[in-house]
Amino acid sequence: MSNKLFINRLSSLISFGKRAMIINSDFDLANKMKLFNDNNQYQKSLELFDKYKKNNLELCSNFIITQALKACAQLGDIRRGTTIHNRIESHIKDDTYILSALISFYIKSDDLKNAESLFIASKNISLSMYAALMKGYIKSNQPNKALDLFNKIDSPDQVIIILLFNACALLGTNEALNLVKRASKEIPKSFYSNPRLLTSLLDALIKCGDIKHAELLFGRLRTRTLSMYNAIMNGFNKEKNPSKTLDLFHQMKISGLEPNFITYTCLIKALSLIGDYSVAQSLIGQIPDSVLVDNQIHNALIDMWGKTGCVNRAKEIFKKIHQPDQIGYATMINCYGLNGMGTQAIELYRQISLELTNESVNVSVLNACSHSGLVDQARCIFRNIHMKSERIYTTMIDCLARASCFDEVQQLIDEYERSHSPVAPMYMAWLSGARNIKNSPMAQNVYDHMKKLFPDLTDSLTSASILLANVYGSSGDIDKATDIQTQLYQSGAKKKVGLSCTVVDGEIYEFRAHDQSHPRSSEIHAEVEKMSKQLIEHGHKYDSSSITRPLNKGETIASVLCGHSERLAIAWNFVAHPNTSQIQVTKNLRVCGDCHRATKLIAAIRQCEIIVRDANRIHHFYTNGQCSCNDYF
Repeated sequence: MSNKLFINRLSSLISFGKRAMIINSDFDLANKMKLFNDNNQYQKSLELFDKYKKNNLELCSNFIITQALKACAQLGDIRRGTTIHNRIESHIKDDTYILSALISFYIKSDDLKNAESLFIASKNISLSMYAALMKGYIKSNQPNKALDLFNKIDSPDQVIIILLFNACALLGTNEALNLVKRASKEIPKSFYSNPRLLTSLLDALIKCGDIKHAELLFGRLRTRTLSMYNAIMNGFNKEKNPSKTLDLFHQMKISGLEPNFITYTCLIKALSLIGDYSVAQSLIGQIPDSVLVDNQIHNALIDMWGKTGCVNRAKEIFKKIHQPDQIGYATMINCYGLNGMGTQAIELYRQISLELTNESVNVSVLNACSHSGLVDQARCIFRNIHMKSERIYTTMIDCLARASCFDEVQQLIDEYERSHSPVAPMYMAWLSGARNIKNSPMAQNVYDHMKKLFPDLTDSLTSASILLANVYGSSGDIDKATDIQTQLYQSGAKKKVGLSCTVVDGEIYEFRAHDQSHPRSSEIHAEVEKMSKQLIEHGHKYDSSSITRPLNKGETIASVLCGHSERLAIAWNFVAHPNTSQIQVTKNLRVCGDCHRATKLIAAIRQCEIIVRDANRIHHFYTNGQCSCNDYF
């Protein structure tokens, strides 16, 4: 291109720019300001406003005022926004357009009081004013107030319905769920063409605990947006159903939608729930480098690799973070703790500055000490924590209870309760400690005390009853254990079903105790029998204390224990690949003592490293017959 032609084009562009900024009317000014606001150029919007209308506010159209207020809100320029309000206050009492903008301005400025005052003082309240204040209540975590406003509206529009669903999602109660379902039936069918409304509906259903309804709704949709996929994926993760999350991820990619940051966060969470290295490795490679540089993604990956038992990969990512935040430190410490590396957790903790040492960091390191039996180190750390929260006390009590330091447990609980109300998790930690040493009198005393302190905490008392039954069963009092289990059954309480999942050839398989549902079930049970014979040949004696119920007709101690879900998962791996060198299993309950001893021996006999993640920690069973937990679990 010649210089002359280039100069001519440049002159034309400059002339066009000048013409574009010519303001002939208030309408022109408002449109130009809106254009700047829509492109996040809020400062330019206000500069234009100052140039033409700063000294003539009283003569401004409501369109101009609302654009100016929007720019002030986005820039956090509270002073200027308040000045505009003060100067126009005398003649806006009935202008719902400006009042809505002012309420929104105060909401975004975290001034809910002024927003409420404007709303209450208004004679004519528009839907946009209701919407603005509902947003404020949702933003300030006051969903019930948002619902109170909703109940005053005769004919809600789509924006109001979206806000209703958002408020219900925050509440997450059965009452909120019923309101969501009722509203979703009553709204006009045309509303269902709004993707934002559908996404908020899915989110509300999920957060109110009705993933089945959300899944059915999602399945009926002809057009699905990325945000809808993200909402459902998040729901499946919440329900501990990561396989469905992965299925949706693949469906989404096939449909041509490009995953975003939220999608990848859901994916990583699903992989951490599955806890299998091979699956994680295959899918993490699909995340673009542009996403992998984000600190939040780094922290999620550290958590994921830690929960797959791959501490070295977690360390690699952690070292790449230039300035780890509190979440990063807590996640890496937790990674060490889960994998029985308490000493490394403490070493990292000592490197953290005081400013970055928050509750999560302290809880993570105390938990790491708890799982590694580092009681003295935990005591030292606990003493030096200035702000001791409920979680910190509970974690320290858990550490002491695991080490059978029950006098100190009682002292810490007494210390906490001198200035706080009792909390159930502290007593559950104590009860777990009693379970570990099969001390049924202590367990009974703790349980009785819990019944007095927490008569209305049904879920906690159910969990405590199950633990108590296990203590009696493991200490040989099967009759007492059976009585407690019978009472639980009669009360309608549901005992958590033990599940173990494992990945074979890229497929995720799930097993229950004595599972017969697998197509190759006969081979799996034959392999279990083969492992049992090998265990006995190598000196293993089945431990009846790991059985907390009476034997049924035809059952033996060995047959009950060999039917545990993790043994079936391990057996399936050997059926599929007899010479495999590594097996990974994720279990939703704590591994029993007999399974722990048996798995150590199986790893040595078969010369196969077996990694089992249970409800509390990760066990690395090495080929030398040892476990990373050093039998401290």
